[in-house]
Amino acid sequence: MTHRTAQADQAADVHQWPPDIEGMRATVARLIGPDDAPDVLPPPADEVAILTSTLRGHLQLLIPEVDAVARKQPANDIPRYCALACIGEAKGKLSAEPRPGYGGAVAYARRLARVLGALCDHYETLGKN
Repeated sequence: MTHRTAQADQAADVHQWPPDIEGMRATVARLIGPDDAPDVLPPPADEVAILTSTLRGHLQLLIPEVDAVARKQPANDIPRYCALACIGEAKGKLSAEPRPGYGGAVAYARRLARVLGALCDHYETLGKN
């Protein structure tokens, strides 16, 4: 009889789905569009909460995928190094909390959106190699 750990189950789940990069980018675009500046009006607070939760979920799904494609690259490969650095930044943002006060939740959501966009870029770039 074989006993599987939760970690083994999670590892088995990696690579069994193609990430929905287009959907992830659509979520990013709700918070940061190509012409958005910090003073652009944010979505309503209830929508920011939903978007933040969605962004966190996307990051949790995409981080292991980017890690897997990055580690297939040669150890001295610059795009590999950049992707792994971005993963570290994404993990740091996931462990952070929004700052209290006006605009803290929106600023946090936008930080998550920027790092998710960067991870999508790395996934697409490294996935073509």
